[in-house]
Order: sequence, then structure tokens, then C-alpha cells
Amino acid sequence: MLLLLLLLPVCLAVEVKRPRGVSLTNHHFYDESKPFTCLDGSATIPFDQVNDDYCDCKDGSDEPGTAACPNGSFHCTNTGYKPLYISSRWVNDGVCDCCDGTDEYNSGIVCENTCKEKGRKERETLQQMAEVTREGFRLKKILIEDWKKAREEKQQKLIELQAGKKSLEDQVEMLRAVKEEAEKPEKEAKDQHRKLWEEQQAASKAQREQELAANAFQELDDDMDGVVSMAELQTHPELDTDGDGVLSEGEAQTLLGGDMQMDAVAFHDHVWTAIRNKYQSEVLPTDSPAPSAPDLTELKEEQPPVPSPSMEEEEEEEEEEAEEEEEEEEDSQVQGEQPKPASPTEEDKMPPYDEQTQAFIDAAQEARNKFEEAERSLRDMEESIRNLEQEISFDFGPNGEFAYLYSQCYELTTNEYIYRLCPFKLVSQKPKLGGSPTNLGTWGSWAGPEHDKFSAMKYEQGTGCWQGPNRSTTVRLLCGKETVVTSTMEPSRCEYLMELMTPAACPEPPPEMPADGDHDEL
Repeated sequence: MLLLLLLLPVCLAVEVKRPRGVSLTNHHFYDESKPFTCLDGSATIPFDQVNDDYCDCKDGSDEPGTAACPNGSFHCTNTGYKPLYISSRWVNDGVCDCCDGTDEYNSGIVCENTCKEKGRKERETLQQMAEVTREGFRLKKILIEDWKKAREEKQQKLIELQAGKKSLEDQVEMLRAVKEEAEKPEKEAKDQHRKLWEEQQAASKAQREQELAANAFQELDDDMDGVVSMAELQTHPELDTDGDGVLSEGEAQTLLGGDMQMDAVAFHDHVWTAIRNKYQSEVLPTDSPAPSAPDLTELKEEQPPVPSPSMEEEEEEEEEEAEEEEEEEEDSQVQGEQPKPASPTEEDKMPPYDEQTQAFIDAAQEARNKFEEAERSLRDMEESIRNLEQEISFDFGPNGEFAYLYSQCYELTTNEYIYRLCPFKLVSQKPKLGGSPTNLGTWGSWAGPEHDKFSAMKYEQGTGCWQGPNRSTTVRLLCGKETVVTSTMEPSRCEYLMELMTPAACPEPPPEMPADGDHDEL
């Protein structure tokens, strides 16, 4: 509308006689040749009572040029600028409210007429706005053409991907079959390898058990008569079964299966299993040799002779050392030191696969790698198809002018926060001095009025406020030559308002008309 006013041809002002404070559009109500009827119809008065500084009409229409009626209105003509209505109470109050100064005709105040200067500045502003609109709309047309080309390219790309997807699906299924076929001999060979190893482990274990049982039998057979008797078994009280610390004859006979004695074969088959966890060998374990003590003779030669301590002092020192050792052991237990688990011996490790089994494994692994690579490619292709379908079908405005915003993000930094707008995705807020971002809403829908749907965006279901609703943001779209977030605020709790300047929001300007010069208010 302002642009239309700017481009109107100049018309000369026509002076129409009318009472002070009456607008040109209302002058026909004020005919001095006949009585005046209040504009609300409440009364009819002689015309000479108009602007007589006395309020006769309830609506104050009889005093447009005085301050008599508090509810009246005074019209500022403001030639060269915009006309204005002010309250009648401001007439002759010593303050220049009209730029032409007509409201202070009888206050003694001289008001400078600033209407032409204000009109000039207004026209400059309108010219700048018109220039922004023209340039923005020019860019908008480019954006529309860019989206048309990009949309066609994306549609073509989508067709190619959908065609390639079928071929890739067939390839994945073929490679799956190859993989499964290669895994069969691999599994059989690995199972056979493990089976042989487990059998060897079992045989080794049985042999060790046989040797342990034979050694125990020899230790128990004190008289070496080839049998273990109850008396010989009773020499090992750790085999006690009732917890009294003594292996009785009855307990010994029970261990021997009710017999008085037992030979080596029967001992291995019936007795050894029952006693192996309790049995303590009579042969002392071979410990690693202790580190050699320093040569006391050499120390004595180097140190001056000292008096030998008495026997009592030596005993006290030994007791103190024993106490210190006990305290160290207790400390280590308190600190929760656990013995490290013994690492598996070489015998417990499964041996490497033989050459043929390894060949089966390598072939199966190669088939798996090819299958997994093809499967990844298929997943990537399916994701690309979904993204393209979503972008192509998205509502980017009447002609797709907002499509260029789809993959962009814009930021605005304030004193406290950094606001980030990613159109059609989300809005976030992050503390300027560091911290995690807060979701102010994800894309919901276009939210402009019915006649201008694409003038605002709505982002919903953001991070919930403490004991409040989820955060949401409305983004107003303003015409501009550049794309930039110009402001953000929180007009109500957890509801944010953001303004985004973009060429896509620029309307089509009216055709330019030649201007002959400044025009006056009609």
C-alpha cells in the first residue's frame, strides 16, 4: 500500500472551506448554511455553535477544532506527509502534535512545519523498501527456477535409484546364498577341529587323573602290598566326612565301598573321585629357591663390632616382625587386593586350524565381506530414496521458493544465547558461554493466516519447560535481499517468536510508474 502511495502521480491540493479540525472526507457534514446535526444523531444545533468551545454533541463532533469535548477528534491535514487524527484534548495544550502545527493555533506556541521533511524521509524509506522488494522478488524468481531444475534432477535421480535398487537387491540375495554356501564347509571343518581338540583335552585330563590316582594309591599303600586298607586310609585325617577331624574306621570303610581294602583299579574307579578334592599329597611341592641371603661374614667385616642382643631382645624383635607381617596381610585384604586369575596354559588353548580348515574360513569370510558390503550399499540406497521422496514431496511454498532453506541453518547471537534455526527441521537455543542446546521445537507446519499461509512457520514439541508445556517457536518470514535471522524473543513462557528475512517472502511489486515530483495530501 505504501508503495502504491509512493508511485501515485502528483495531484495539486484543492482547498475546500471547512471548520478547523475537520477532514476533507467529512467536510460535507459541516455546511454553514444550515444547522449542524451531530454525527451520532444525538442533537441538532445552530451552525454558529460549531467550534464555539462548548461541547453540545455527545460524540464531540461539534467541537472538532477545540478542546471542549474530551472524546472529540482533531484532524491534522499535514500537507506533504500523512494526515492524522489526534484527541481533541491535545488541541492548544502547548505541545506540537501535528507536523503542520495546526493543533496549536491559539496556545501561543509557534510550531515549525516539519511535514515536508517527514514526507521526504518517508518517501526515502518507501523507496528503500520498494528497492528491497524489487531485488528480493528478482532473487525469488531465481530461487523458483533453481528449485524447478533441482526438482527435475532429484526426480531423475530417484528414478535411477529405484531402478538400481532392484538390481542391488538381487545382488544381495545372490551374495547371501554364496555366503551361506561357503559357511557350511567352514562350520563343519571348525566343528571337527574343535571336536578333535576337545577329545584330546578329555584324554589328557583322564590321563592326568589316572596319574594322580596312581600317585595317591602309592602314597597310601604304605606296606606296598598292592592294596589300600582302612588303616592306611585313616592316616589321612583330611578325608574326614563328619567334620570331627578324624577319619574313623566306619568312614574309611564307607570310602572303600564297604570293603576292608581295595586294589589300584578299584581305587581309581570308586575311591579317587570321592577323595580327590580333599586328599593332600604327602610329597611336598617343589618351591622356587629363595633368594640367597647376603653374606653375613662380609657385613660383619665392614661394620664395627656391636654387642650381641640378649635372647629376650631377639624374641621381642621376632614378635614385632611377626605382628608387622600380620598387619601387612590384613591391610592387603582390606584394600581388596584379589589374586589375578591364572592365564590359560598352552595346553588349554585350542591349537591353530589346519591348512584346509583355514582355507574354508578364509573363503567364508570373503563371502561374508562381499555380502555385508552389498547390504550396506542397499541400506544407503534405500535411505537416499527416502530422503529424495521426502524432499520432492515437501511443501516449499506455492512455487517451491522456500526449497533452498531445506538444507541450511542460520544463527543469531544475543547477550546470553545462540539461537539456531534449521528451516523445516528444528529450532534450538544454546548458552553463549557453553552448555548443551535446548530444543525449541521441531518442524510442525506452515502457520500463516489463511490468506497468507506461507508467511509463518510453526515448530512444536520442543524440550519441556519445568512444570510447563513443551517449548514451541513461531518463525515470521519477512521480505529481504539476504537470508538472516533478525530477531528472537519469548513473548510468553516457553513460546518463542523468531523473524527470518528471506527473498522467498518478497511479494511481486506493482509496476513502476514515473513520478513527476512530490505530491500533497489530498
